Amino acid sequence: MIKKNSFSEMKAEQEKMTESWKAEGRLSEAWVVADPEIVEIFSAGVSFGLEAARRGDASYSQDEWRRALREAVERAAALEAKLQEAKEGMQRKASG
Repeated sequence: MIKKNSFSEMKAEQEKMTESWKAEGRLSEAWVVADPEIVEIFSAGVSFGLEAARRGDASYSQDEWRRALREAVERAAALEAKLQEAKEGMQRKASG
């Protein structure tokens, strides 16, 4: 089973990175997203909202939203598979 980071772990990492960024003189707050599923759901919502706005249509069906989310999850799964393949390739290269 894949280990999922908790929100408290995510927040702790965010705070650690923000402190590091402040030490470097950056003014923005670091945002850490430990779970790609959260990113994909949020991204799908933003993309869908922008597309609906371009159409000039503030109303949408639940089917449209589900399709947008399903497509985002499919893209995320493909990216995840590529990342896993690259990770395994790097591990083989390092041990070989």
